Amino acid sequence: MDINADQPIFVISVAAELADMHPQTLRQYDRLGIVSPSRAPGKSRRYSQRDINMLREVQRLSHEGVSLEGIKRILELEHQVRALQRRVTELTEELGRRRNPLDSRIFAAGAAGDVVSLARGQRPRARSQAVVLWRPRALTD
Repeated sequence: MDINADQPIFVISVAAELADMHPQTLRQYDRLGIVSPSRAPGKSRRYSQRDINMLREVQRLSHEGVSLEGIKRILELEHQVRALQRRVTELTEELGRRRNPLDSRIFAAGAAGDVVSLARGQRPRARSQAVVLWRPRALTD
């Protein structure tokens, strides 16, 4: 049975024990917005495995001498980097789909019926050549 890392299942006492911290420290981090757990219907905090991992990272940074404001900023920047990495991946995949050479091809057809493939942005040599943009149908059609 796999546990979802984002599933809020740990109460504050268990989360504090797993992170090797005092429960009051977790409350302070929540107030400061450093690690904000989910809330159960009765308003009690519920921590996920991802929250526990983040608490451990906060503790590591704190032991290295980073202030709580510095830790908060580091965590925000790491979150922003992950979001930007996801966006770069999405855009790279989209660009790869758009650059597929089978998606579209440009040809020049001469008066004698000869066909010349043109690179994107290249113009035909003679005025007598007509440019044709060809887009094949999807293979599943």
